[in-house]
Amino acid sequence: MTSKSETVLGNARLVLADCVIEQGWIAFADGRIAEFGEGKAPAGSEDARGDLVMPGLIELHTDHLEAHYVPRPKVFWDATAAVVSYDGQLATCGITTVLDSLRVWREDGAEDVDGRAGVLAAAITSAREADLLRADHFLHLRCEIPMPDVVAEARELIDRPDVRLMSLMDHTPGQRQFRDEVKLRDYYRGKGGGMTDAELDVLFARRFAYQKTYAETNMRAIVALAHEYNIPLASHDDTTEENVADAVRDRVAVAEFPTTKEAARGLHEAGIDILMGAPNVVRGGSHSGNIAAIDLAREGLLDILSSDYIPSSLLMAALRLPRDVPAIDLAAAVRTVTKTPADAVGLSDRGEIAVGRRADLIRVHVAHDIPVVRSVWREGRRVA
Repeated sequence: MTSKSETVLGNARLVLADCVIEQGWIAFADGRIAEFGEGKAPAGSEDARGDLVMPGLIELHTDHLEAHYVPRPKVFWDATAAVVSYDGQLATCGITTVLDSLRVWREDGAEDVDGRAGVLAAAITSAREADLLRADHFLHLRCEIPMPDVVAEARELIDRPDVRLMSLMDHTPGQRQFRDEVKLRDYYRGKGGGMTDAELDVLFARRFAYQKTYAETNMRAIVALAHEYNIPLASHDDTTEENVADAVRDRVAVAEFPTTKEAARGLHEAGIDILMGAPNVVRGGSHSGNIAAIDLAREGLLDILSSDYIPSSLLMAALRLPRDVPAIDLAAAVRTVTKTPADAVGLSDRGEIAVGRRADLIRVHVAHDIPVVRSVWREGRRVA
């Protein structure tokens, strides 16, 4: 018989780091996985009805919080309430650990959420201290290298204990993600009521000037800051051999959204984990016209998935990978959203079903190829 402090799930498909137990059971107590096995569960177990039971999903890059904080152009919601709403959506999508991606830069006349990293970081702390959060939240500082004040703003947040990742970004028109300037213009026209071509001309001219004046100096300063505080670095939108060389030089741990197969191959050969967007997998291609994530997966060049702007896409994409790439089995697909991202940012206490690991677990029912998260536990506590 199980103790009152112990939870046991039986009749489950357990997804381990390297295999799947088709009919298994798992027990967890005091926030940790106590044991698991194959076959009939101990008496008193909860019937999982053949559903998948896997580690809670781990998200390294999502800026979806911004959509809750600024739900309409120039409409700012209460920051703590926005965090709680966003957190609830993550949890019900199976995400138990998240690195909230905050924009560490300001730019006049560009996007309302710019320059609000400190406000949102404080709101996350407030919600955490009030025990309002279902998922475990850390910070990912997105540093737009050409921006004049990016180093100063990063310094304001760098000594927080919840900072787990810093990314090196450069969205100057004509390179990386937006080598095609037309696509960048389309992107801005579609945001917040859109910008006119004349306004975009002014914005792009300013971006070119910023890159020429600040990018190189800021890059060295941000990299040095990350190394000083032992925070993993991510590159962003690597496109060329030069981008890959820079990532290797800067000791980058994760390469987010490489835009070409050549760059992805070079990063992989350098031992850098490649992160791609889960929406890219679900949609069958990049919304920016860059390399399709599934093509990288077929060549063994995909390590981590990120929901980016749609939280539900993370689980959907992981479960679609084995169907679209036969060389990737279910255990390997689930690793892209659990163990591999956890290891990339030093969270070695979670990300797989193993005795002694955190009992961050989700139960998933799949019908008509659509996964539905039935239950979520974080450190053994049911949160959804």
